[in-house]
Amino acid sequence: MTNPETPSMRKTVPTQVVAVTVYSDQALVTRRGVVSLTGVERELVINSLPVTLETDSARVGGRGTVGVSLLGVSSDRIYTTEPVAERVAQITRQIQQIEAEKHNLQAQIDALGLQARFIEGLREKTEEPFAQSLSRKNLSLSETLDFLNFLGSQYSEYAIASGDCHSQQQELDKQLQALRAKLHNIQTPHPQESFNLVVGVEVAGAGEFELEVSYIVNCAGWIPLYDLRVDRTSQTVHLSYLAEITQNTGEDWLDVAFTLSTAKPGLGTLPPKPEPWYIDTLRPRIAQRVLPRPSLPSIATMPASEGIFAQEQEDSGSDALVTAENMGAAVSQAGSIVTFKLNGGGKIPSDGAPHKTTIFHDDYPCTFDYVVMPRLVSFAYLQAHVKNSSEGATLLPGKANIFRDDVFVGGTKLENIAPGQEFILNLGIDEGVKIERNLVERQVDKKIIVNQRRTTYAYRLLITNLLNQEINLKITEQLPVSRNEQIKIRLTRIQPQIQLGEVGILEWELSILPQERREVYYQFTLEHPPELTVVGLDM
Repeated sequence: MTNPETPSMRKTVPTQVVAVTVYSDQALVTRRGVVSLTGVERELVINSLPVTLETDSARVGGRGTVGVSLLGVSSDRIYTTEPVAERVAQITRQIQQIEAEKHNLQAQIDALGLQARFIEGLREKTEEPFAQSLSRKNLSLSETLDFLNFLGSQYSEYAIASGDCHSQQQELDKQLQALRAKLHNIQTPHPQESFNLVVGVEVAGAGEFELEVSYIVNCAGWIPLYDLRVDRTSQTVHLSYLAEITQNTGEDWLDVAFTLSTAKPGLGTLPPKPEPWYIDTLRPRIAQRVLPRPSLPSIATMPASEGIFAQEQEDSGSDALVTAENMGAAVSQAGSIVTFKLNGGGKIPSDGAPHKTTIFHDDYPCTFDYVVMPRLVSFAYLQAHVKNSSEGATLLPGKANIFRDDVFVGGTKLENIAPGQEFILNLGIDEGVKIERNLVERQVDKKIIVNQRRTTYAYRLLITNLLNQEINLKITEQLPVSRNEQIKIRLTRIQPQIQLGEVGILEWELSILPQERREVYYQFTLEHPPELTVVGLDM
């Protein structure tokens, strides 16, 4: 009886990543590889897969010039020790090089110190002769100053150069410390963990076979980002739809086909089943023995084939491809899914760093208006009203950078925007619209009417359009709102006429021509018993 574990019956298939679908917190990786079969193989092995792999998610398929049945797939956890001799030698050479640089710096420091001590000795030896020469007028004052300047400049140069050498030594010490820690970490044995996927097969004969395996990995995901560039002249918003992809799965994704999806394969396809919601009175806590949870097998097995082999085409002498029988299909639907298939091959290394890629660019027509709240701020805020194309893509929730006429004005967060849906972009302050708010009347009636004190307030708002185009403006003002039934607020005059809104809100919608000034006026009265002190009138 032949042993199924003999090398001839188990063959390793070299594979490479060809496609990746990235979800919000996982990724579906597809690998392919070609293997030459002799007809006696019982197992095909894909080795060195990352430990972030979800073994239950593994699926295999393939096609070739020979009939093959795929019977099932299981996983083996492998521990290996990475060879470190070459890396140890490389880091040791770096350490030796830095130590040599430190030695050279120390030699420079010693030489500078010797020169500085010589200058110091020269100063001490010439101090008394110079004083005598000056008193006898054998040396002029300028000659003395030249000599002193020479001593001072030389001493200063040596001190500065010595300080620079010390700073370089400290920097080299930091590099040495990091390299020695790295060397210690490498020399300490750290078994490398990985998975092997073992595919059981039945092969009809000799031939070429292309095996495809797909699996879910963790430590990967993507989020949408946006650049929104608003052009007021053309009244358009240029939207750049970006994706920020991060992955630390343990395998690099180089020159692969990328798809971005909002599906959530980890949530399953069925809604959760509600359990009874019990309530009870508080009872004393009783210590309970916790039983260990049963461990689950780490084997992803595909159902057995209903047929033994995938059938070859009738012309056995040709190199026609035969699709292998795949005994299981993974289908995932999770509500409304948005998928983006990126053009060209992408490169996302397994480094945990964010990598940006462009999904698409598009232009959206928009209209503008201004929002003004003079009681709170004396500025006008520009807003753009944008409508997503009815045939466009859903804009997923994400951060957006906003540029107005090529000037960055700030960031915002877009909510989920469906095709055909309108949304508003806040574009910041526009100083082309001038706002003035003045208290033009505050009068307390001298007579107390029916035991009530009445105070009249009036405000005038002046809005000037300094731009060369007509603008639409929404002005929001507030009246005080009484929380005491003895305090009465009454709107007595208003121009232009509008209705008083809820909680004292006044709103005007105006169209103002270029260089036009518009006036808004309103007046209200405050009545209360004279003995009552009113607080909160921060006008």
